[in-house]
Amino acid sequence: MQVPAPFEYERAGSVEHALALLEKYGQAARVIAGGHSLIPMMKLRLAAPEVLVDINDLTELSGIDATAETLRIGALARHADLLSSAAAGTLFPVLHDAERVVADPIVRNRGTVGGSLCQADPSEDLSAAFAAVRAEAVIRGPDGERSVPVREFFPGPYETAVGPAELLTGIRVPVVPGAGSAYAKVGRRAGDWAVAAAAAALTLEGGVVVEAGIGLTAVGAPRFVAAEAEDFLRGGAATVERFAKAGAIAAEHCRPSADQRGPVDYKRHLVATLTTRALALAKTRAEA
Repeated sequence: MQVPAPFEYERAGSVEHALALLEKYGQAARVIAGGHSLIPMMKLRLAAPEVLVDINDLTELSGIDATAETLRIGALARHADLLSSAAAGTLFPVLHDAERVVADPIVRNRGTVGGSLCQADPSEDLSAAFAAVRAEAVIRGPDGERSVPVREFFPGPYETAVGPAELLTGIRVPVVPGAGSAYAKVGRRAGDWAVAAAAAALTLEGGVVVEAGIGLTAVGAPRFVAAEAEDFLRGGAATVERFAKAGAIAAEHCRPSADQRGPVDYKRHLVATLTTRALALAKTRAEA
């Protein structure tokens, strides 16, 4: 039987209380909400926080709402909440595409959007989706609130821009009229981590790509982004041929590793195929 190392437990009653606890305990503390990533790591002794700060009572961080300019997602919104949000699905179909393939209903009912981002797992689905639509992470700390583009949120695997005395409070996604988005994933079985996955967001004008966003998961793309493929698409025609070329560029510039999920060549092939597929679906949605 696997048992975590001993730890203390604190339950925060407000955002301010949570920040005070994080400031008090510093590097020894970890935030817990859904716990689907942290608890297994603790049981395996891969993580050994001295203090857990429970933020499940911070209901002010659980909402999802939209204005004409922005979709706002609280860090404590559960995956199931995001999947059931009509506003999120209408404005950003990529988020519903990604949420449908996040683990299983049990995990989606308990796991949180903010927790997934803060885990910063290189195979995590939402990170690529939010990178594609150029979302911003909202972080609160002792010095107030700041926003960090999701594309700058991940310095490296399992690392984020959130400091030891800070708390991710939400995600903001800018609404772009006429844009389309999509997510395509291959896993070994339903609900598994991705072997490879691609998120795409397109803004079109007269059949020309005005802006493109491509996020990649599980293939070593820096900060989950296929920047070279995005650059290639901008200003060009939104055609299947150009989408295929962008997929090839994305495959060339990512850095997958051979592991139990497959060899490098197979993963590059998936990147090319999934990127092309996601771009084509994003175009269809943008034109709908």
